Amino acid sequence: MASDLVAPAHVTDRFATRILDVTLAIALLVFLLPLLALVAAAIAATSHGPILFKHKRIGLYGREFGCFKFRSMRTDAETHLAALLDRNAELRHEWDCNQKLKHDPRITPIGQFLRLSSIDELPQLINVIRGEMSLVGPRPIIRAEVPRYGRYITTYISVRPGITGIWQVSGRNNLSYRRRVAADVLYARSRSLWLDLKILFMTIPAVISGKGSC
Repeated sequence: MASDLVAPAHVTDRFATRILDVTLAIALLVFLLPLLALVAAAIAATSHGPILFKHKRIGLYGREFGCFKFRSMRTDAETHLAALLDRNAELRHEWDCNQKLKHDPRITPIGQFLRLSSIDELPQLINVIRGEMSLVGPRPIIRAEVPRYGRYITTYISVRPGITGIWQVSGRNNLSYRRRVAADVLYARSRSLWLDLKILFMTIPAVISGKGSC
């Protein structure tokens, strides 16, 4: 359960958390540079379009920012999705409920692997260095998802969104949307440096096992 991850809430040393974010993000970018170059080459060789994808997400205090990812979808993904949902009521219902499709036909073959391994999210280390994201935090959402958070949106935007979080180590894409919102709010209310470190360590086996990944 997500609630099992949370220690009693206490005042967070935001400065210490920021130092941890920047230090680890830079170290990881340097260490993973060969892997990042290999992934970039694989994307360029197997599909047309940009290597990186930047999508508007909601950040701290409700400010929008460009969230980086390795491109894992076809370049006409939005048009393809609209046409798909128009002709398939079952998929439309799945999308309306979860804002995602379990078997998304827009994803490229290499994109499937990138998502399963969470490698597609590694470029978000750039967002962390820029101060737009944290290593640990709520799941970054798009503007259209804001109404689904209701009165909890003010809690959500009180912290930076993260590359990983309670949602990541509690089932990832297997969580219902309501439980994902609950996990985001739970983290925002209970965040601490200790909780961040705990989630970072728990993320490693979650990613290796591919638990709940799309």
